[in-house]
Amino acid sequence: METAERFRAAVEKRDLAALDDLFTEDIRLYSPVKFTPFEGKPMVLGLFGVLLRVFEDLRYIGRFEGTAETSSDGEEAPSVILPFRATVQGKQIHGIDQLQFDGTGRVKEFTVMVRPQSAVHALGQAVLAGLVADGLVPGAGDTP
Repeated sequence: METAERFRAAVEKRDLAALDDLFTEDIRLYSPVKFTPFEGKPMVLGLFGVLLRVFEDLRYIGRFEGTAETSSDGEEAPSVILPFRATVQGKQIHGIDQLQFDGTGRVKEFTVMVRPQSAVHALGQAVLAGLVADGLVPGAGDTP
């Protein structure tokens, strides 16, 4: 099974361990709620741990393949877009996951886009709370 299908299956089964082999060590994840990317496999896997708890009723509804320029190096890379639907804190989300692959077929860049704005806001709040709870980012009262 190729990487995109393995990714889809792992997310739908909420199998965080299965995602580990699919990502490069220096993966970048571009989030709809954060200007700078999440970088590195440990942080991205930590984020996925939160996302797998936050998304309810997540289901992928299609697949598009092609190539696209990556943000990190400006090179064209094989890419797959997986449209999805989910619920976060009672808000229906429509979104896409864009996976971009390195030469070995592992995910080197990952971009998430969601709509509508109310869902983006709910997702941002839920993810931040999860990242703080998991110790991946400092809380509002924490000092660096």
